[in-house]
Formats: sequence, C-alpha cells, structure tokens
Amino acid sequence: MSWSERLAELGIELPGVAAPLAAYVPAVRSGSQVLTSGQLPFVDGTLAATGKVGAEVSPEEAKQHARTSILNALAAVHALVGIDKVTRVVKVVGFVASAEGFTGQPAVINGASELLGEVFGDAGVHARSAVGVAELPLGAPVEVELVVEVGE
Repeated sequence: MSWSERLAELGIELPGVAAPLAAYVPAVRSGSQVLTSGQLPFVDGTLAATGKVGAEVSPEEAKQHARTSILNALAAVHALVGIDKVTRVVKVVGFVASAEGFTGQPAVINGASELLGEVFGDAGVHARSAVGVAELPLGAPVEVELVVEVGE
C-alpha cells in the first residue's frame, strides 16, 4: 500500500502548503533527505490558535495543533517530491510556546509523532526533540520541523 493510499484509508487529506512568512521555502531536498521549514498549525491559511501552552492553550489542544503542524509538514514534502517517495521518517523537532512552569512539551509533540506512526507504521519511528520556548511566530502555540528520507 502506498502512503497516499494509507492517508486515504485513514481519512486524512493533506492540506495545501502553507505560504512562507519570510525569506525561506517550505521544504528542500538534500540528497536522499527532505527537510521542512518550521510548520505552524495553519488551517485554510489561518492560524488555528495563539497563546502559550499551559496558559491560554491546554496541553490537549496543543497536541492537536502539533498534529495539524505535522500535516502541514507532510504537505510540504508532498509538494516537493510526492508523499509516496518517503521511505522513512528520520527526525521531528517540535517547539512549544510554554507558559512559565509548563514542562509537558514531549506530550504535546506526541500529536505529531503519533500521526506519523499512524501513517507510516515502522517507517514512521523517528528521532525527536521537544523544546519549550518563550515565543513562536505569530503567537503560535507549536511549531514542528520534519526530516524524511526519500527514494527515487
């Protein structure tokens, strides 16, 4: 089964690629890897939420925003090389705009990691960082980067 077929089976449609906010591109290919720029939880061109996790945004809501962000990252990969060329997920880096004292960043970024597992199975097992930060672009609660390996 192809990854496109797996996404369809799960009822997941990749969104359009989010427009860059500054001087960068959504994704680049270097050899056998595709690296995405940081992806925010945009839905139909609108940021789904703003605020810090542990204050204005609950950890459960933030986990869903991480899932949305990784879908945007997959859309960037798909637009560049096609989702079916992915051979494995290599790494996820997640940033969580964190209220003072909030230490649940790994659980938030699980929203991204769990989706990758649902879609890619064993090929979705990846290295990861989940980092708490003071602020993110546009006041977003989460931002996610993705590195995947691709074949020809």
